[in-house]
Amino acid sequence: MALERGNHGLPGKPGVYFFKQKDERVLYVGKANNLKERVRSYFSKNPDRDMIPKLIQNSDKIDFIVTQNPAEALILERELIRKHKPKYNSMLKDDKSYPFISMTNHEFPRIMYTRFPNEDSLRWGPFPDAGAAKRVIQLIRRQFGIRDCPELLPEGCLAMHIGLCHGPCVEPDGYEELVSAAKGVLDGDAGKLIQSLNKDMENYSKEQKYENAGKTRDLISAVQTTISQQIINSRFYQDCDAIGFAFRGDVGVVVILHAKDGRIQGEVNYPLIHRGDISESVALVLSEHYSQRKPPKTILLPTPINKVMQEWLQERRGKKIEVRVPLRGELAKLQRMATQNAELQVMRHKNKRSGNLEKIAAEDCAKLLKLESLDYIVCFDMAQLQGTERVGASVVLRKGRPSKKEYRTYIVKTDAKDDLRMMSEVIERWLKRQDEWPDLLLLDGGKTHLDTILRVLEKQGLDNRFPVAALAKKEETIFRKGKEPLILDRRGRVLIHSRDEAHRFVNKYHRKRRGKSTLKNPLEDIEGLGAKKIQALLIHFGSYKKIKFASVDELKKVPGIGKEMAEKIYSELI
Repeated sequence: MALERGNHGLPGKPGVYFFKQKDERVLYVGKANNLKERVRSYFSKNPDRDMIPKLIQNSDKIDFIVTQNPAEALILERELIRKHKPKYNSMLKDDKSYPFISMTNHEFPRIMYTRFPNEDSLRWGPFPDAGAAKRVIQLIRRQFGIRDCPELLPEGCLAMHIGLCHGPCVEPDGYEELVSAAKGVLDGDAGKLIQSLNKDMENYSKEQKYENAGKTRDLISAVQTTISQQIINSRFYQDCDAIGFAFRGDVGVVVILHAKDGRIQGEVNYPLIHRGDISESVALVLSEHYSQRKPPKTILLPTPINKVMQEWLQERRGKKIEVRVPLRGELAKLQRMATQNAELQVMRHKNKRSGNLEKIAAEDCAKLLKLESLDYIVCFDMAQLQGTERVGASVVLRKGRPSKKEYRTYIVKTDAKDDLRMMSEVIERWLKRQDEWPDLLLLDGGKTHLDTILRVLEKQGLDNRFPVAALAKKEETIFRKGKEPLILDRRGRVLIHSRDEAHRFVNKYHRKRRGKSTLKNPLEDIEGLGAKKIQALLIHFGSYKKIKFASVDELKKVPGIGKEMAEKIYSELI
């Protein structure tokens, strides 16, 4: 039943209001200096937004929360939109806060990828492009050896031994200088690093190592995406952010260009679900972006924002701030550049929206398991036949799609006969070759497999470094450390696909190994019988079948075959 114009019992105070259905589902959340006056405007004859008649038609009641001041209403509105995901609100597409790169304030600082950095740590971000931020951390660890382990180990850890960490827990000398250099890169002084990477890429190309050249090119792109880059100079760009906005249908993007000390230093973009009010969509992103960082002296906008938002920005900065919609001059050019970037980004996000079902599956599963992402999954499985041809394999899924160039096979080298010991050996070998940890290490097995591999990781000093899970075929149950077993539904389809793909791949490799064993000449297994003697036997008898039925005396007649060897051949082949 549609709401009717009248007294809805709202006070003339600042706060947040909700349009709701009978079942308490929230359809819209808004903020107001005066709740009574703001809600009354929704029932005017000429509403200023197309969605308002639909909202009134579909709502059954209006609730509210009074706050002490408009600034509190602004913050509460953002949190309630994130919680309820109302149908008629503009909304950030990622309902989680955006991640940061953080450097702790420990004696030997640790670099981290986190959505919730400690207040006393250095931070860079937030980064809507989380993948680029992760790649930059990997690059910095490889280039500077900055630790990412949660605690210092007196004997060091695997990361130190494979060159991903300087190892300040063992040798602290020089670590402070490395941290200082890494901070410089994250602060935007990445010129020397990019120059070095460009040289590496050229050398790889000359040596025809094109795969390595491609990886280096991607690293350069990640650094340029994440770290501030100087692209334009102007004496007008002292300390300001230019905000651009564009939309196609309900897909919108807000772009923020940050300029300081006379040059543009970087760009971030926020995709969102746009409900028709540009000012509301822009304000939503501003409240998100500046909730974790200090606003600049000047903010350039594509459309005016309300006074409450301006006051909140000024409070966040702690001093006077200029918020304006520039119409001409250098600042107008900067704002138009932000809008042009937003127009390009909105087409990119609109195209993405309709594609990549595999990526959607990975995102669904990440939400199910409450992980930040599942863009990089590694899955292991083992195979053997009556203790022979003991092999293992790992498969990799990137953003839900098999990355077959990263598939690996393993021959078990020890005398391990059971799956648990075989898998432990194979994963220990895998660990020593990694320079990037997965978002999830998945095992084909149950709780026993999980506990066994967790002990392997603990022994290597890698426990809690990345999530580990085991997927049992019975009812598709997944086991994780410290969590109850979970029977997967459709949202876990990417894990089931990973497990099935690992099973397929290891069995294919196992069949190949068994085939080779079947074709192998049994003479090759006789100790002391080399290739020349085998060749002499075949020349003398003409076929393996005749050798098999030959007597000891007949075998002794072959050049190079004595009595002892003839008896050994005879006993082995009967």
